Amino acid sequence: MAQFNKETEEENFAELFEKSLISTEKFETGQAVETEIVSISDSFIFLKLSGKSEGVLDRTELEDADGGLPVKEGDTIRVFFLHEKNGEKTFTTKINSEKADPEMLGNAFKNGIPVEGSVEKEIKGGYQVRIGGSRAFCPYSQMGDRRSENPEPYVGKTLSFKITEYSENGRNILVSNRIIHEEEREKQLEAVRKTLAEHMVVKGTVASIQDFGAFVDLGGVQALLPISEISRDRIEDVHTVLSVGQEIEGEILSINWKANRISLSMKSLLPDPWTHAKDAYPVDSVHTGKVVRITKFGVFVCLESGLDGLVHISELKGDDQYGNPKVPYKPGDSVKVQILAVDTKNRRLSLKPASSIVQDETAQKYMDDEEDTAGYNPFAALLNKKK
Repeated sequence: MAQFNKETEEENFAELFEKSLISTEKFETGQAVETEIVSISDSFIFLKLSGKSEGVLDRTELEDADGGLPVKEGDTIRVFFLHEKNGEKTFTTKINSEKADPEMLGNAFKNGIPVEGSVEKEIKGGYQVRIGGSRAFCPYSQMGDRRSENPEPYVGKTLSFKITEYSENGRNILVSNRIIHEEEREKQLEAVRKTLAEHMVVKGTVASIQDFGAFVDLGGVQALLPISEISRDRIEDVHTVLSVGQEIEGEILSINWKANRISLSMKSLLPDPWTHAKDAYPVDSVHTGKVVRITKFGVFVCLESGLDGLVHISELKGDDQYGNPKVPYKPGDSVKVQILAVDTKNRRLSLKPASSIVQDETAQKYMDDEEDTAGYNPFAALLNKKK
């Protein structure tokens, strides 16, 4: 028992000693730290370090334009060590231009810490940016979310940058504002990834329209809505049914995060007419539809949204001057058709013109009349009448 107590005491002593070392952990200026938010006050955000020690972060660094705070206690954030004063360790999410000295800028370059800089003027090939007492250069291609030929929106503004090149003790500094935007997009994408799944119904806003469909913004990530997935009706021009800025609802068909591709469908949320096709369109029944497409093998007739049938070319009566079957219709014509067959499995509907039914009935009536008068002798009838 004594041996057990001795070992336990040694273990407890080792643990306490280790904690004492951790609690006095030293940080280098610019060192990146992944830490948890312990508490939030009106002015500061307190961060969990090792042991019982805490770090502080200026609350304004994480506030949005309206003063809102997008983080809460328990969240994990990435910060950079700034300095220690009176035992208090101060961290930052970016280096303020007022605090930036050459040593801090060197650490910012080494550790990928964002820095604030004031865009002073446009110079050849880009912009001159002041960061503390140093001047940096930002090429046109690295300014803003996308390239702009107009320099006015940037000159005079204070923006965030990443230092991409630092040499000659700070006399040669190259910065990028675009990297900041790309990292923000990646954060948004990561957050969206956690909320989206295949077959989920989502709302989005049409961001752009193309010949092949539309791109829909789902709150930080764009999804493709193919033209074939917009409606159960055949669509020739997307602009006739969608407009930029329009809010739509659709089902996520597939997600490929490696390629950052999401496929969306509005059509899948609409009722499928093929589920009731056999009941609504029994064989031999007659219906009115609209000609929607003419091909070399026949005419497609729409009976209702998403349900088209084919009148095969062999069902069309009449030949042209060359002996070929004529197509007596054009797109948009209203026609009556008879149901020949319904194949719900393969989603096929076979039709024939209802007018041919009338023609066939008329022909049969004429033939029946001919049979009734086949033995008729007008002279015999006249003699009988005289008698």
